[in-house]
Amino acid sequence: MKYLPFALCALFNPVIAFASDFERGYTAKATGVILLYLIFCGWIIWRHRKKTALNRQADQADSSLRNSHSILVAYASQTGNAELIARKTAESLKTTALSLETLPLSAIDATTLQDFSRILFVVSTTGEGDAPDNAADFQQNLMQSNINLSHLQYGILALGDSSYTFFCGFGHALDAWLQSTHALPLFDLVAVDHLDDGALRHWQYQLGLLAHNTEMPDWETPVYQPWTLVARSQLNQGSAGAPVFHLKLASQKKNMQWQAGDIAEIGPRNSQQAVTQFLTRLALDSTLAVSAGATTLADALLEKLLPHDEASWKALSGLDAEAILRTLKNLPHREYSIASIPQDQHLELLIRQTHYADGRPGIGSGWLTQHAAVGGDIALRIRENTAFHLPTHNIPLILIGNGTGIAGLRAHLKARITSGHLQNMLIFGERNAGHDFYFKDELHTWLEQGSLTKLATAFSRDQAEKTYVQDVVRSLAGEIKNWVQNGAAIYVCGSATGMAPAVHNQLLEILGELTVANLTASGRYRRDVY
Repeated sequence: MKYLPFALCALFNPVIAFASDFERGYTAKATGVILLYLIFCGWIIWRHRKKTALNRQADQADSSLRNSHSILVAYASQTGNAELIARKTAESLKTTALSLETLPLSAIDATTLQDFSRILFVVSTTGEGDAPDNAADFQQNLMQSNINLSHLQYGILALGDSSYTFFCGFGHALDAWLQSTHALPLFDLVAVDHLDDGALRHWQYQLGLLAHNTEMPDWETPVYQPWTLVARSQLNQGSAGAPVFHLKLASQKKNMQWQAGDIAEIGPRNSQQAVTQFLTRLALDSTLAVSAGATTLADALLEKLLPHDEASWKALSGLDAEAILRTLKNLPHREYSIASIPQDQHLELLIRQTHYADGRPGIGSGWLTQHAAVGGDIALRIRENTAFHLPTHNIPLILIGNGTGIAGLRAHLKARITSGHLQNMLIFGERNAGHDFYFKDELHTWLEQGSLTKLATAFSRDQAEKTYVQDVVRSLAGEIKNWVQNGAAIYVCGSATGMAPAVHNQLLEILGELTVANLTASGRYRRDVY
């Protein structure tokens, strides 16, 4: 790229040749043409250098401003896709109070890695697992070093092509190296096949969690299918925690398929009450026909992110209905682990009801647990989540999770039992056994039938000294080690901020770094954390 201005100037070489063909009497004119040519080349070079300098300033903020809230977005790009997504990632995060820098891997050295406590990598793979050109030095030098990055938390978006043997090979190599340096993943690697929009939305979902911004808009709205909410019941009456609901949904299309480990993407809606309050405050007619989907204003507002602070309300003041709809962003999607298998005839979810600090219900949980009518329509899309699918052959399986993370683990147990794979261990934690032991009867039935080999629980508030999932993992060190030596896989589902890293550290203590690395590389250690 640095030679681009000279290449553009070279296009004008015929001008010089033309000028040189003038007879001697036209020397002055020829000189003028050449002078204009030189001025043009100078302008092109100046403009290019100015643009490069501005990009460098935007990418490389003053390192003295780095702090505990700083995030580096690093990219390795061959054709430009990774760089584009890295910049979109940074733009999404800039809506928060986070300070950001964006750099190619070619500009990152050991000092840079030490300067940041959080780094998001967006990396492509070329050919059969190779690093892009602008990551070659990083791979050959830094990734061969013994640097300690125990202070670092990271996330990886890996772009690739599944038609190649080593799909997202460089991304996986980077992940393995970072774990070997004792860096801790914020969430598991997100693999993107041919720029799949579902995987990119999952990356955006993780960005929202990282930035504590649950209203971050989707880059591209999913295409949902219509489902019906068949049943909804609260499972933790009297709990010290927020209400948890078990939902059953039926597809309006026949023979919908998914695998244990897959994700339900939900298109939330506002409540009718919230839309009515919005229309009343702005004195708008709910029945007004609008161009959005040939519907009424009230219907169009069901899918919009409504204002909840004075600045947002002020921005809408004086606008007509069409302008308001153009100004308001669409409600972002929500993701939930599927808690059932197709043989159950229903898609089941386990959802904890959440609230904002001002008391408003969460966008997704409020819709599904409070506002959506039983018997009403739910916009839903199933996203294949191959990173959390079951092993393809019959090996022992250790399932570890907390809270509503048991949803995905329950689906795995159902799939395993249906297939006759009965060597299953479940370690589960919540607050109180009397209120928060989700699917207790079902689990005990499987235990009695021999479909579940071992069930170990950690109910943190049932005793004076709090006991958590990681404590149970530590107490079962011998059994876990024996199971792994006999070929077991380990699947973890639940909280990314507390349980998952604590369990990961316990597994490192029990099994050793090399074994955990080998389990990860072979697909026998998988996580779905949020």
